[in-house]
Amino acid sequence: MRYLFLSASAVLMAACTPADAPVSTPENGEASGTLVVGNKGENTVSFIDLATGEELARRDTGPMPHEIALSPDGSQVAVVAYGGSSIDFYDAKTYARLDTLDISPNLAPHGLLWLDDGRLLATTERSKTLTMISAPGADGKRTATGISSDTEGHMVAVTPDYGYAYTADLSSGNIAMIDLNAGKLVKSVPAGPGAEGIAVTNDGTEIWATARETNLAYVYDAKTMEKLAEVPIGTFPLRIIPSPDGRYMVTSNLMGGNLSVIDIAARKAVRTIPVTENADDQQVTILFSRDGKRIYAALTGPDKVAEIDFESGKVIRMIEAGDDGDGLAIIPAG
Repeated sequence: MRYLFLSASAVLMAACTPADAPVSTPENGEASGTLVVGNKGENTVSFIDLATGEELARRDTGPMPHEIALSPDGSQVAVVAYGGSSIDFYDAKTYARLDTLDISPNLAPHGLLWLDDGRLLATTERSKTLTMISAPGADGKRTATGISSDTEGHMVAVTPDYGYAYTADLSSGNIAMIDLNAGKLVKSVPAGPGAEGIAVTNDGTEIWATARETNLAYVYDAKTMEKLAEVPIGTFPLRIIPSPDGRYMVTSNLMGGNLSVIDIAARKAVRTIPVTENADDQQVTILFSRDGKRIYAALTGPDKVAEIDFESGKVIRMIEAGDDGDGLAIIPAG
């Protein structure tokens, strides 16, 4: 696991949320759909009704399920086994496991994207590859092909035309650019120590990356990988995601227990959203609802997911998850 720098005693102290933490049902309109949470501490995935907060099902996964991706049509959920070399596929209605794909010799799948053409992309850290998983063939089977990235890619982002993918490497602090059509590494450029979060702007022109040891977001030209800016953000940023409307980047800052909201055009952090403000809660993955009104933050310490009103920055409620809940996805209602 990547976040074992906290002591065991610190984790135990954070096992419960504060007494005044919100636990009510959603406000400002009902949340809908099914929240999917990868519980990396117990090798399971939870399916949670967002309208009620009730867990509908919990299913076994491969070792250390981290990131999760939803199929473009919303019918399936894919979950990586970071502690192994496989990806599990689940039915989004029945929650039954449909298949397990062995992607070896590509090892330690982590960052995961499901593209509109049916392919999946997964960073495979221990083999220093980006793995392309094909859409099902005539026989219903998928194949996995590793593209050498020369880096231990942790997270992955892709341009809107699926021409290029970008991975962030915790070990080297570099960002790798990979040509998906040619199937080869284009270049690797330095970001900062502990580079982890990676995102592409909605128009595909810029790459944004975070480095957890510098507390900066780095901005690059998506075609040339020229560094355009460095933006100060919160403490120990792990993830970065764009808002659905394309106006903002949001980072998950573990040591601050908060989120930084960055105006993309201004390249400036414009506000901070406090979640728990407690580093021991180990805030990691963040995810927007499709309409951009809510943002969800996984708290692996107390095994909860915070649901936050994005406009007001108010924590609406804490949703119970499994042990070390991390990766998130939302299956749309209906």
